[in-house]
Amino acid sequence: MSENLPTVLIVDDEVRSLEALERNLSDDFDVKTAATVAEAEAILNDEWVQIILCDQRMPDMTGVEFLAAARERWPEVIRVIISGYTDAEDIITGINDAGIYQYITKPWQPEKLTLTLKNAVHLFELQRQNELLAIELKMSSSSAERIVGSRRKVLRDKHLDNDGIIRAEDSSMNAICDTLRQIATYDVSVLLTGESGTGKELAARALHYNSLRWDKAFVVENCGAVPDELLESELFGHKKGAFTGAVEDHKGLFERADGGTVFLDEIGEVSAAFQVKLLRVLQEGEIRPVGSSQTRKVDVRVVAATNRDLESEVRDGRFRKDLYFRLAAVTIDMPALRERRMDIPVLADHLLHEAMTSLGKRVSGISPEAIECLKRYHWSGNVRELQNEIQRMLVLGPEGAELGAELLSPRVLMAAPPDDEEEIAILTGFDGTLKERIESLEAKILRETLIRQRWNKSKAAKELGLSRVGLRGKLERYGLEKVESLQSDPADVQSMKG
Repeated sequence: MSENLPTVLIVDDEVRSLEALERNLSDDFDVKTAATVAEAEAILNDEWVQIILCDQRMPDMTGVEFLAAARERWPEVIRVIISGYTDAEDIITGINDAGIYQYITKPWQPEKLTLTLKNAVHLFELQRQNELLAIELKMSSSSAERIVGSRRKVLRDKHLDNDGIIRAEDSSMNAICDTLRQIATYDVSVLLTGESGTGKELAARALHYNSLRWDKAFVVENCGAVPDELLESELFGHKKGAFTGAVEDHKGLFERADGGTVFLDEIGEVSAAFQVKLLRVLQEGEIRPVGSSQTRKVDVRVVAATNRDLESEVRDGRFRKDLYFRLAAVTIDMPALRERRMDIPVLADHLLHEAMTSLGKRVSGISPEAIECLKRYHWSGNVRELQNEIQRMLVLGPEGAELGAELLSPRVLMAAPPDDEEEIAILTGFDGTLKERIESLEAKILRETLIRQRWNKSKAAKELGLSRVGLRGKLERYGLEKVESLQSDPADVQSMKG
């Protein structure tokens, strides 16, 4: 190969045509020529070729047939057909079977041909550098299967190790993860319940990757996010022309997940009409695409999730009893984050590393004091809310430093200790005098202000409208002194010297 010139392989059984093409392209390309398919294959085996420029009419096979075969063995090479015939069927076959980049007709124009091949080289480089989806779609089926299989194995290994669910060693989640592993290998439907953000999709993935279906597809559909018509098409597919906008056949998730697992999130949101259609699929094990009269057998395991109380929904007639029992062969309730506070330090560290990777910013970690504040908060939004809080701290914090409690949202700083029932009772009015309740609230405000001001007493006193002496008296009264870990307060130091 000539230095810095891309290589183009010209395949044509006519010697004069080969010579003409080589003469016109040699200034911009390292040109290789082949008069037969055998010669072309030998060059492809030995040389680094970016483009194949092939004549359509050849004695041993057509250009489209050769390029279709080349697509299987050398999928990354850009394929171009050149022909004196403009048979529409040849063009369509070339595009569909051989994945050709351009169909050039004879007589060709030198400038236009050179420009076309230069654009093809540019496409080749983009495909290699960015691993665009186009190149993956043109890969041979065997190569694609190897890549997908390798990626699935990585995912499976991740879920075999700690189930993919981040938790502490003494976590209350351990029992749930043990249950997930126990039922994973049995082909039964599972209903995951719990508040939004409690990790129901992670649990569904743990079930899939610990099951015998781990090497097949795992697909997710949020049933509450789309109307019935679109949901039916997404899950079961549709035929071309079934409705406005259906310009081609569409394979649904159930068919794409054949042999694998379908995760139906927010199953409690589907309408009564769609519940009937879903029940039939689960009972019969077959789907019928929208607009089709033919049914297709599918073999999938269904894992569903909801933040509703489906048993109450069944009693109230809003959810079909027969569908509920189809979905809930085994029911697992995912605990809220406030019920597994021992996991918060581990989760916060994990979420921080994820945030640093996605946002491109590095810090040394989260301070112990901030972790304690995180553990006190109620987390009504569960892990998703914790993730947002960690990202907020990272964005607001200084590069390379430790993220302190002063970076937390006010609502997190002001949270009551989760196990201090006496304090909660005082604040909610069930016990204690008015003076005691006010003092408890005052202590909470003092603590939040000090944390936000990084325990700088002068700044805290100024914000609260207190003298430094007055602030110190209140800190001593409420046991909020933090002498050992105080940052130096210049004003305090000066007053002590005086």
